[in-house]
Amino acid sequence: MSIDEILDEMDELLDKSMTVPLVSHKKVIDGERMRELINDIRLNMPHELKEAKKIEFDCQRILSDAKVNAEAIVRKAEERAAQMVSQEAIVAEAKKKAIEILTKAQSTAKNLQQTAALSIAKMLNDTETQYNKNLADIKRTKEKIQANLKSTPALNQNISGKKQQ
Repeated sequence: MSIDEILDEMDELLDKSMTVPLVSHKKVIDGERMRELINDIRLNMPHELKEAKKIEFDCQRILSDAKVNAEAIVRKAEERAAQMVSQEAIVAEAKKKAIEILTKAQSTAKNLQQTAALSIAKMLNDTETQYNKNLADIKRTKEKIQANLKSTPALNQNISGKKQQ
């Protein structure tokens, strides 16, 4: 028997059943017969309906699995993004530190250059002062020697004689 035939029989069962007194839209039917017809429908359900139910169940399962997988992918992506942001923050901090170190090194180098230049200038001044002092000492000594030579005639003649030769 096909499903359509079973449904027609159910319809006929309803038509032949008695109406409940005082309530025209309710009927008394043979429950046992109705249960048999419903079971017949289930047994005669086309294969496509059974397959459709199976497909619907599989779709729900696949959608559920996909949702779980999508959530896992999103979670991993969020973790990766957080790591990347963290790494970018570390890189930015490292660049900031490098700039600070470079600036400090340049400042220190400039200070050292200035200190060295001042030290060299002082040493040159001291050297010049010492040179001038030594030169003045040499001039005084020379003048004394020349004065002694002029005051001692015998030495003066020896030097004059040597100059003539």
